[in-house]
Amino acid sequence: MSVDLVGKRLCIDDAEVELTAREWSVLECLARMGLIVSKERLQQAVSSPDHDVTPNAVEVHVSRLRAKLGTAAIVRSLRGLGYRLEEAKSA
Repeated sequence: MSVDLVGKRLCIDDAEVELTAREWSVLECLARMGLIVSKERLQQAVSSPDHDVTPNAVEVHVSRLRAKLGTAAIVRSLRGLGYRLEEAKSA
């Protein structure tokens, strides 16, 4: 998996994966932080001045991102703390 934060591109197995703007915001936040990112921080990342996002909506965007990442990476939920992007372990 490769993430181009400048070009806003995600490639898995040499194939580009299309993400919505909000899915990209979640991935970008997780990739830039590299550590645990709170749900509140992700909520801020995906909200816009004309559209607030609920905590439940953040969970939906994380779920959709997980589905698109497949086995290439893991978005781990850490109860009470937030989320962390981890590399998938090779078999």
